[in-house]
Amino acid sequence: MNQDRDALLSKLFALIRRIYADTEGMLDNPTEQQLWYDRGYANGMVQALRELGYGELLQSQLQPDPEDLIAGQEPLVWGKAYVHGLEVGMRETHEVLGREQN
Repeated sequence: MNQDRDALLSKLFALIRRIYADTEGMLDNPTEQQLWYDRGYANGMVQALRELGYGELLQSQLQPDPEDLIAGQEPLVWGKAYVHGLEVGMRETHEVLGREQN
């Protein structure tokens, strides 16, 4: 990995940690849909990083949520917010790292 890639990954990992801290307790707050969206976004970033081959590095940097974090809640309003955040986080992380590769 080059220095630019290392710096970008460090920023992404720091963002995930910050979002995790900001959304702590979201499972206890289903009416706070923004928390659910944000946590989904962070977990979408995690999923994209794994898909792009950074899973091992990711595991060494932070402790991601289990993949079944919201199992059964997806059809509910807050679950939909989470799933939307997950999709956007994945897409945007792929876009950012894809640009870096070019």
